[in-house]
Amino acid sequence: MSSWGDKVKVSVFGASHAKEIGVEIEGLPKNFELDFDKILKQMERRAPGRSHVATPRKEPDYPLIKEGAENFVLTGDTLKMVIENTNQHSKDYSSLKVCPRPGHADYTAFLKYNGELDMSGGGPFSGRMMAPVVFAGEICRQILNKNYGIDIVSHIAEIGGVKDSTLDATKIDTALYEKLKNDSFPTISDDSKAKMIKAIEDAMVDKDSVGGIVECAVLNMPKGVGGPIFDGVESVISSAMFSIPACKGVEFGSGFESCRLKGSENNDEFTYIDGEVVTKTNNCGGILGGITNGMPLTFKVGFKPTPSISKVQNTVNLQTKENTTIEIVGRHDPCIVTRTAPIVEAMAAIAIINLL
Repeated sequence: MSSWGDKVKVSVFGASHAKEIGVEIEGLPKNFELDFDKILKQMERRAPGRSHVATPRKEPDYPLIKEGAENFVLTGDTLKMVIENTNQHSKDYSSLKVCPRPGHADYTAFLKYNGELDMSGGGPFSGRMMAPVVFAGEICRQILNKNYGIDIVSHIAEIGGVKDSTLDATKIDTALYEKLKNDSFPTISDDSKAKMIKAIEDAMVDKDSVGGIVECAVLNMPKGVGGPIFDGVESVISSAMFSIPACKGVEFGSGFESCRLKGSENNDEFTYIDGEVVTKTNNCGGILGGITNGMPLTFKVGFKPTPSISKVQNTVNLQTKENTTIEIVGRHDPCIVTRTAPIVEAMAAIAIINLL
């Protein structure tokens, strides 16, 4: 079991090819009524087997609430949910006990657990472990939305070098929010989406994979949340984002691009609009000194290419201590980014509810 959070603690358990995966959530408010249809919608956005450019492994991903809610009303006790795994092909991973896949956690897991951990399907390191996270995150999002008016939206900003349009960092358009919020492959530009799909298809033909970036915005974030040093909003959100498998980077606002600007270009000048202090630009991503300033909280999350590819790669045999090659079989995403938007949103909700 792996846990994150203090005020609302999320603990994920199980493994990709175990009987079940699930989550326990502590610290949820009593008598809060869940919108189960919205939970199912977010689960469906992440689920495999819905697209020709994603893994063909098809799982229903139906969440079974075992404890902590009655008729979808929270009791205030620890909420426990499980998802039954029904479509495992563990035989595809039989050789991985001694021949680690390049780019995967096979070798480091071998070191950590003395070769005793079942790594079928990626084991506890699999992206499948994010299904319970999406469940937990949607619950947190519903609480944030009802109690604080906070909502979260994201889009796929880049795949395989193909870039989407960017969000307006100062104000998210309502129509655009409606377009993105339930899309399983959310992009601002439909033309960019088509080009991204082509990039993934080309990688599939070449027995390869591609990575990408998700841009996320937290709307109506209260002012004054966070603190300096370890209590900074960036610190907390980054910790949550790096819990997502394949995450390789997080940047806020203009991020690394701000390192190429002069101070006069990067500084967000203040002004009053309707009696409220706002900034004319939002290079800081809504955060200064680790504390929110009331502007949209914006950040990007970068994901590496899926390491499970069909090309022949060099590896080692840990049993014979010889060099060898590996050709990975099984069902894998040629690009995991197509299913990460709801995960990023879920992790953001979990992080923010722990900041308030």
